[in-house]
Amino acid sequence: MIALVDCNSFYASCEQVFRPDLWGKPVVVLSNNDGCVIAANKEAKALTDIPMFEPVFKIKKLLIENKVEFFSSNYTLYGEMSQRVMNTLKLFSPQVEIYSIDESFIDLANMRFVNLNAHGHQIKNTVLQHTGLPVGVGIAPTKVLAKLANSMSKKIMGYDHVCVLDTTDKCIKALKKAELKNVWGIGKQHRKRLNNQGIFSAYEFAYEVSLEWVRKNMTVVGERIWRELRGESCLSLAMLPKAKKAIGTAKSFGKKLTDLGMIEEACAYYISEVSEVLRNQNSCAQYIQVFLQTNYHSDRDAQYSKSVTVTLSTATNNTYILTREAKKALQKIYKPGYRYKKVGVNLSGLIPQEYVQTNIFEQEISKDRTQLMRTVDKLNQKYGKSTVCSALVGNRISQWELVKNDRSPRYTTQWKELLTIDSECL
Repeated sequence: MIALVDCNSFYASCEQVFRPDLWGKPVVVLSNNDGCVIAANKEAKALTDIPMFEPVFKIKKLLIENKVEFFSSNYTLYGEMSQRVMNTLKLFSPQVEIYSIDESFIDLANMRFVNLNAHGHQIKNTVLQHTGLPVGVGIAPTKVLAKLANSMSKKIMGYDHVCVLDTTDKCIKALKKAELKNVWGIGKQHRKRLNNQGIFSAYEFAYEVSLEWVRKNMTVVGERIWRELRGESCLSLAMLPKAKKAIGTAKSFGKKLTDLGMIEEACAYYISEVSEVLRNQNSCAQYIQVFLQTNYHSDRDAQYSKSVTVTLSTATNNTYILTREAKKALQKIYKPGYRYKKVGVNLSGLIPQEYVQTNIFEQEISKDRTQLMRTVDKLNQKYGKSTVCSALVGNRISQWELVKNDRSPRYTTQWKELLTIDSECL
């Protein structure tokens, strides 16, 4: 048996954990630069006049009139809260696959004589006790069925956020209730193709469509979903996350920039972010791409975009080397006279750090240089992001960083933003 544990309205729930005054009230979270609504709790979703992914400037008055609390994205907080949830889940099984920031699969194969419904409630209640976050739990013989069970646990009131499909009869009943759009892995195009064949439910797909048709029209991926819906496990748990094949970041500026120096500072900041991720997975990059672009949605500004890819003489994960090369690349593509919206960096050609071969014309990689990067990472992990950074990052981040006027404090990672309690309230 496999359990899928999924946090309910994760971003919005993270905001409510540290704000008891918001419990039971509508809460939404905004995208980068406070652009549009990307997450909402059940109370906000109940307000049908507040559509998801709608630009905030169009509905801000509506949010205020409905007393909806809105927050800028606080990914530092969300990432740390996610880690707390995953650590809690490991109390129930050593085999946990972290599928996304807010959901994980748990292997329950050795719990044949355990009351799975009670166990699911124990998982739910423990996560709530440890983190303050509500979750749904779906338990079934396969990952696709567990995903379906999880969806049902939240939509059907009687389940109380825990749904167990541990018999063939329960699975078939669930499949008959589920539409194709509720089946994990069946996208819009495959759904359309199945609808044209008169197939509209998960049950019809699993038991009325032949394996030959699935193989011919939906490839091996469709066959795995078909088998999983019938109770045959085809998707094993991925215990270790695969190393990334490329790492990049690109964020819109809080305001349009024309000054090359300030764009270089933003680029250097992004390099420090991606190079740290690179070191965390013990990889080095052979190529670095830098791109620059204006706002294509603007009717007023002249438009320009350009990218350049640099091949490094020796693969590296050293922030300062990558920053130096990115700066050279940026100077090649920058053109004065434009108002730029975004700069981005991508590191590719990733190889394990131990397999790096030095250039015949260069000196061997210095151990001191490697130790320097380790020390920088430890200091930043202990004292906060960018405590130690390249001087090129500068001190003007407030002039170009993302708009986040309504970001909540980073309660769990920044000493200066710890939650404080008024002694008079005790």
